Order: sequence, then C-alpha cells, then structure tokens
Amino acid sequence: MKPTQNQTFTDTSNPIKRIIIGVQFLFVAFGATVLVPLLIDIDPAVALFTAGFGTLIFHFITKGKVPVFLGSSFAFIAPIIAATKIYGYPGTLGGIIAVGIVYGIVSAIIKLWGLRVIEKIFPAVVVGPVIMIIGLSLATVGVDMAKTNWPIAVTVLATAIIIVTFTKGLIKLIPIFIGIIVGYIISIVSGLVDFSSVSEAAWFALPKFTTPEFNWGAILYMIPVAIAPIIEHIGDMYAISGVADKKFVKDPGLHRTILGDGIATVFAGFFGGPPNTTYSEVTGAVALTKITDPRILRIAAVTAIVFSLVGKISAILKTIPASVLGGIMLLLFGMIASIGIKTLIDAKTDFSITRNQVIVSIILTIGIGGAQISYGNFSLAGIGLASVVGVLLNLLLPKQKELSN
Repeated sequence: MKPTQNQTFTDTSNPIKRIIIGVQFLFVAFGATVLVPLLIDIDPAVALFTAGFGTLIFHFITKGKVPVFLGSSFAFIAPIIAATKIYGYPGTLGGIIAVGIVYGIVSAIIKLWGLRVIEKIFPAVVVGPVIMIIGLSLATVGVDMAKTNWPIAVTVLATAIIIVTFTKGLIKLIPIFIGIIVGYIISIVSGLVDFSSVSEAAWFALPKFTTPEFNWGAILYMIPVAIAPIIEHIGDMYAISGVADKKFVKDPGLHRTILGDGIATVFAGFFGGPPNTTYSEVTGAVALTKITDPRILRIAAVTAIVFSLVGKISAILKTIPASVLGGIMLLLFGMIASIGIKTLIDAKTDFSITRNQVIVSIILTIGIGGAQISYGNFSLAGIGLASVVGVLLNLLLPKQKELSN
C-alpha cells in the first residue's frame, strides 16, 4: 500500500530520511523567518543564523524533548521599525535582549507560582487589543509598499488568499512563502529584478552581524511587546503537547520552554537578529505532519545555519521587490489583527461590562494613535505604552458587572 503523506513524514527511523524531512520542514518556517528581516531591513542571513542557533539552544534547555523550530516573531515587526527610527537598530537590539530577559523572568514566575499569575496580569481583555495594534500599526507601511506596483501586490495577495482558503495539507501552511514565490517570478518576467548583486555575492559569506547598544528608552519601548509572544507560546505548547500526546507543559515544563525562547532571543539580540519565538505556522505543521521527533527540528535548525552562510541566498532574498512584500503585508498584518479579535472571542470577553470596554478602547486608542510619554531621554510610545496602560487598567479597575435595566 502506498504510504500517505503523514506516514512518510512520521517515519523517521532512517537517518537519511530524517535529514530529508528536516530540510523540507525548514521551508515551512522559511517564509516567516526571512520575511521579518526583509521588512525591518536587515540581512536575512542573520535571521536564519539566529533562528537556527536559537532552536538548538531551545532544544538544549528543554532537554531535547519538544518538537519546536524557533523563528522570527511577527509581533515585533512594528515595534522594531518604530524603535529603530528613534534609537537606531543597535539600540533596538538592546531592547530585544531585554525582551529575552523578560521571558526568563516570566519563566521563573511560572516555575514558582504557576500560570495563574500570568493569566491575572495578561488576560484576554489586555492581550487581544495589544495583538490588534501589532497588526494594524503597520497597515500604512503595507499599503505604501504595495502601491509601488499594485498589479503585482494584488497578485501576491490573491495567491496567498487562495492558498490559505482553498488548499489543504502542507501547502495551506505556507501561503506567505508561495505568495512571495509567485510574485517574485512575475517580477522577474516583468524585468523588475536586478540580479547584479547576486552575481557579485560570494558563495560563502558570514551574515552581517550588528553589535547591540543599551538604551533605557529602547529597552522600555520593547519590553511590553513580549506580552503577545508569551501568550502565543503558551498556546503553542499546549497544542504541540496534544499532537504528540505528551505533557510538554509538565515535562520539561512551560518554565523551561519559555526560558528556551528567552535565551534564544538574547542570543539573537547579541548577533543582530530579530527576537526568536515559537509561532503558529510551525505548530500547525507539526500538527498536520505529526512530526513529533525533535531530531527533525534540530536538522531544520542546522540547515538554517548552513543557508545563512551561503552569500548568494541572502543576495537573492534582498532582490525581492517592495510590491511583493507589500502584497503579503496587506494580508499578514490584517490576519495578526484578526487574531487579536479571536483572542477576545475565545475568552468570551463580555463587552456589556464597562470595565472591559474601557480597557480595550484605551489600548486601541493609545496604540493606533501613537501616543507617547517622555521624560528626559526616556520615552514610551505606541504598542509599549498601550500594553503598560492596559495592564495597569486591568489591575486597578474594579471588576463589577453592570446591572441590567
């Protein structure tokens, strides 16, 4: 009998087959991993390098038990772009390192007091609108990139929508990757891609690392953004535990998995890469393929490191036109915002309660409006300020349901 796709993927007894599956699996995460550095204008090879090593660090901390590949977090795109304008990219990297340290603090809290403390500080009524801001705050950037060539941008957008709506299996998990490929091919045929930089690039080249600088303003700007990836991480760990039929939230434990994310993010910050995190695309791929052998994900990590050292791969990625990326952004950031709405719906947030209306309204207004507070060299604005205000409102406002007439 001919093996099914899932049977083929789950048969990892043969070492050669493990390598092949591991390389294939990287392409599920490839689009998301390299899209972030392209959008924040850094060397995509750095993201591949830090994602690969970050994944290996994660596996070391979690005793090699959890089938996870870490990638660049979409949640940090808007804050990184905004913080870079204010503090420069080296200063932003200091903020990214601080985010990794926050992960470590949250890990210790979970170890000592369990998840209830985290759920009290970051309930859905805070997390939902923060995620919405993360998506909506870059809407104008996506439109500006798309309008450099609307026909191509719309084609990329349509391709991604068709993939995510009408396809099944692994293809459904990589709409971003396929959308970019289709847009890139059309751009080449249309003569919009200049390959001169690719021909000049060396086959072997180290990624262009950036040394971080530490600025309190950038640190306080970036730290609140850690809320959304932490919540997503917890959900992903429960999902992967269900697929593997193992209680990863108990062994090695959520405190270890979040600590793994944190140390991987600190590593990324010191080398100039975006924050590392588990994310839903990879979780979905694990669920679909039933890949529960962590060795496969470690092979994908090593492959990412190897790819990061091939100079021509980075050069090719940098030739992707802005309109192609803009087309993807039109879908991507809207989908991030919709996840925020889904967070509120799944938690059955009651909007007949004035308290909830106030928290969500203030978070959205501050975040989308770009409110900022400054004192000397310190400033807190946008998503960061909205997150802090949301947490404070949630802790301070009385939990009293309105009486119906």
